[in-house]
Amino acid sequence: MIIQTAFSAPSLWSSCSAYRFNLNPLLFSKTRRRSPWHSTRLSSRLFAVAASANGTFTSPEIAKSFDFTSEERIYNWWDSQGYFKPNFDRGGDPFVISMPPPNVTGSLHMGHAMFVTLEDIMVRYNRMKGRPTLWIPGTDHAGIATQLVVERMLASEGIKRVEMSRDDFTKRVWEWKEKYGGTITNQIKRLGASCDWSREHFTLDEQLSGAVIEAFVRLHDKGLIYQGILPSSVKNCLFHCCLILSGFAVPGCH
Repeated sequence: MIIQTAFSAPSLWSSCSAYRFNLNPLLFSKTRRRSPWHSTRLSSRLFAVAASANGTFTSPEIAKSFDFTSEERIYNWWDSQGYFKPNFDRGGDPFVISMPPPNVTGSLHMGHAMFVTLEDIMVRYNRMKGRPTLWIPGTDHAGIATQLVVERMLASEGIKRVEMSRDDFTKRVWEWKEKYGGTITNQIKRLGASCDWSREHFTLDEQLSGAVIEAFVRLHDKGLIYQGILPSSVKNCLFHCCLILSGFAVPGCH
């Protein structure tokens, strides 16, 4: 009311001529420019309505404290609704990053928590800006660590690796991976990582293995890599596994 009265008075308006050109015309025009965040706010409201209708969320005004047991249910609902998948209908430059694959034998530690948090911030930021956003998850085969774990499991059964054929041992490794290899993946999900899990890959998947071979062949053809002899000074022998490692793979040797 005060603003309306002030600007409706001719004498006051004329005396303020030095300032009227600094006023934003959008504040006084009948046609307001649509905010670029309008569609985002609208979709957010629709998201909240859909989630509330399904009983996924509980209003903070009703709940006295945050219920941590609801996190998994909310996350699974996000994933099932496809909110982590890129929407290419929006147009714009895609934002795509791949997750540094954690070891399939591992469990969550502070390093994983740090990179998941930082990458999730970047992914959610670009997704809220309306860009088609994709975060590709996966796990690494961690060959040596996996072999040691499987050998311990076989030893508990009274079986030695050297008594098995290569194919039989490989089969047991894959069986272990299918049964126990998802621990760290589930832990990353519990952190709230907004990955497109429909695109999850394992480093020994046929598609990725083929891509690695193709990359090495191209680099070799361009003369960027070559096969050489490892100097004896940087060789490290693991007698238990009968493996040879370079100094870069052994802590304290590089």
